[in-house]
Amino acid sequence: MDIKLITVGKVKEEYYRNKLDELKNKFNSGNGCKIKIIEVPDESIPDKQSEAVLRNIKSKEGARVLSEIEKNDYVVALCIDGKPTDNKKLKELFIKAREDYRSSFVLIIGGSLGLSDEVINRADYKLSISDMTFPHQLMRVMLLEIIYDSLYYC
Repeated sequence: MDIKLITVGKVKEEYYRNKLDELKNKFNSGNGCKIKIIEVPDESIPDKQSEAVLRNIKSKEGARVLSEIEKNDYVVALCIDGKPTDNKKLKELFIKAREDYRSSFVLIIGGSLGLSDEVINRADYKLSISDMTFPHQLMRVMLLEIIYDSLYYC
């Protein structure tokens, strides 16, 4: 089964892009599953906006994310109110998705405002990596490392 990492926004720093390429190559070097990284455009966030404007921005980004998800994908959304999960549980989720003949195992990282309600509602599982906040570009690297370790070392 393939893995898709869907993220909002682009990775700007070269060292993060290099590390993501390295990890992507590890996955795609014949270890059993391929990974595809999909970056959807983010919206610019004007200063001092109302909650309605911020919800609209999340909704636009969410629509872009949802357009990359197929009906039969198993979707894991990273969100604040998700469940703390260890590597073993993450591997179990992947195995269950494969046994259920899901198209892909999809992980989603939102933009700086987080994920829209529509994306969170589409998720089969809501995951929290930590109670701490990390830069979204760093989280992409961390998540690929976690997934790789979960699948190949647990």
